[in-house]
Amino acid sequence: MFYFVLVVVLLCVVPVSAMAQDKVVLVIHGGAGAIERAKMTPEMEKQYRAALTLALKKGHAALAKGTSLDGVEDAIKVLEDSPLFNAGKGAVFNREGRQELNASIMDGKTKRAGAIAGINRIKNPISACRVIMEKSEHVFMIGEGAERFCRDNGVVMVNPLYFWTDSAWKQLQKADERAKKKTGLPSPSGRGAGGEGGHFGTVGAAALDKSGNLAAGTSTGGINYVRAGRVGDSPIIGAGAYAENESCAVSCTGKGEFFIRFTVASDIAARMKYRGDSLKKAADDVLAGLPKLPGGTGGIIALDRQGNVAMPFNSNGMYRGTITQAGKVWVAIYDK
Repeated sequence: MFYFVLVVVLLCVVPVSAMAQDKVVLVIHGGAGAIERAKMTPEMEKQYRAALTLALKKGHAALAKGTSLDGVEDAIKVLEDSPLFNAGKGAVFNREGRQELNASIMDGKTKRAGAIAGINRIKNPISACRVIMEKSEHVFMIGEGAERFCRDNGVVMVNPLYFWTDSAWKQLQKADERAKKKTGLPSPSGRGAGGEGGHFGTVGAAALDKSGNLAAGTSTGGINYVRAGRVGDSPIIGAGAYAENESCAVSCTGKGEFFIRFTVASDIAARMKYRGDSLKKAADDVLAGLPKLPGGTGGIIALDRQGNVAMPFNSNGMYRGTITQAGKVWVAIYDK
């Protein structure tokens, strides 16, 4: 009898999160948009799937021995280091022939966050965000000042030429040619219209660790041939990324202006917290409420404290995947 009472008392003093939490989950995306299956060779698809799988495994390894922030950072670093995705190494060029990288990260336990924008000398923008979050009193830093702060705090720096890739340069040339045909004017300085528009190559991750804490992060190279100085939703907390233990962790990819105006990431969390919506319903409804664009507006990955995952998108593809505590990997590209 005494033993039974003792067990009951001990169970009563154990935090609910500790009792219920037995899941470690990581979900990632590598961008959504008009991913044309006809132009995707078997070798290209193999490379994308391999990169997504590596990101999941690296993130899972960090998550298994550390925190949700570790899982998010390590998974995104893999995608930033790959030239396949429009973030970090694979970043596209703006109209002036330069890259401007943006990113953010958020801790669901404390609601602390870090964000960075307009940089091109930091190898892994997601790591810079974490340094800003943990080693400064700020949330959002931009440009040269942000780069100096991160350099002084041990972030790996690179020459801007590190981010040059042949594929991104060709995308810029094609957009410039389209602009010249449309306006009849040379346009490398920013006149004319252009841009790929069809594929939003942002990358992101959301993680749940063994302590029941959530985190999310997003990183991007922006939009091909965009005006210099433009900033999308990726570094904006509540728009491109959001995390709170009370609801969910979210990372977005798509037309950044819409995700900013509709505060997409935080809206999903609010619908769960204040209306009691499920993760899937909240994510689906928020995405469905965005203005429609040819080829789709974008996509979302979201994760709650029970380990439920949502990955809605309204284009014909989104590079995405998830890995569970058991290490089971699932990756996909197209709409089925």
